[in-house]
Amino acid sequence: MANRTDPAAKSIRGTNPQNLVEKILRSKIYQNTYWKEQCFGLTAETLVDKAMELDHLGGTFGGNRKPTPFMCLVMKMLQIQPEKDIVVEFIKNEDYKYVRVLGAFYLRLTGTDIDVYRYLEPLYNDYRKLRRKSPDGQFSLTHVDEVIDELLTKDYSCDIAMPRIKKRWTLESIGSLDPRKSALEDDFEEEEEKEEEEEHNAELENGTHEKDYYRERSPTRERDRDRKRDSHRYRDRDYERDRDYDRERGRGRDRDRERDRDRDRDRERDRHRLRDEKDHGREREKIREWEGRERDRRDRDRGRRRSHSRSRSRSRDRKDRDGEHRKRHARSSASPKRHENGTENEPRKKKEKKEKKDDGTDHPDPEIAEANRIRASLGLKPLRP
Repeated sequence: MANRTDPAAKSIRGTNPQNLVEKILRSKIYQNTYWKEQCFGLTAETLVDKAMELDHLGGTFGGNRKPTPFMCLVMKMLQIQPEKDIVVEFIKNEDYKYVRVLGAFYLRLTGTDIDVYRYLEPLYNDYRKLRRKSPDGQFSLTHVDEVIDELLTKDYSCDIAMPRIKKRWTLESIGSLDPRKSALEDDFEEEEEKEEEEEHNAELENGTHEKDYYRERSPTRERDRDRKRDSHRYRDRDYERDRDYDRERGRGRDRDRERDRDRDRDRERDRHRLRDEKDHGREREKIREWEGRERDRRDRDRGRRRSHSRSRSRSRDRKDRDGEHRKRHARSSASPKRHENGTENEPRKKKEKKEKKDDGTDHPDPEIAEANRIRASLGLKPLRP
């Protein structure tokens, strides 16, 4: 709840004002002790007291990148979003320089291009010293005008990305801003007028009217006047050249930005293509794994069928062997009866053998044995040997 933006706050550049600070730095500020103890419950009126207690400025410092109190107060201003008049009073405050820098930093983050140039450019005339905390925790010396120049010309300040603003010459070309007038031009003009008056008074005191007349039109005076006039012309020309240089530099930055965008777009396209190729390769690997599993399953089924057929043939052979074994066992169990019957049939077999021998069919001569067989079938006696 303490880190939530004021519900009455307006969106800045299409987003929540606190989102102008990067998420990592924002989370470090939320975890800082100064934020929890000193910035809790601050309003636009009580914020001034905390700003007057500042003795240095900076972004983050140390190994774990702790935020400075200056950065915590900037975050608090983004959270409560004070009115524009209060911020302008911060900038116009000449007694407390850190209050002025705090207001200028907040206006650079949230203000329009015209307001930024209108309220921050007059601070170029403030040359007071400031203490700045560097990322290694050491203090360095800087000035108010250097901080203002950094806010107007650099992309980063105090570890925060500055929103982009239009170039001054662009706003001058469309009539939104008047050409910049240096504060030293009035001093130069006053000094030139004083020098001319002093020279004129000296000439009136030391010479006659003719000498003054000729002296006024002497080549040295004309040369000095031409030199001064040329100096003003050269200064204007230098300003025009600087403006043209800034314009060309802005165009070059735009071209570099477009080139960077194209390069990033190509990288994104290549990244998406590689991702699609990886996804396609994963799909192919999945299909191959599925085919391999199906092949293994078919091989297992085929092996099961073969083993089942082998088991059936083995069981059939086992049954056949068991049947033969049972038959042999039955024969062996029936053999004693057969032996008993054999003893009874032995005389009968002997009689039959005798009868066969009496028939003469067992004669060694095949012809006689055939004739005895025919005679036995006719009921005749066999031939005598």
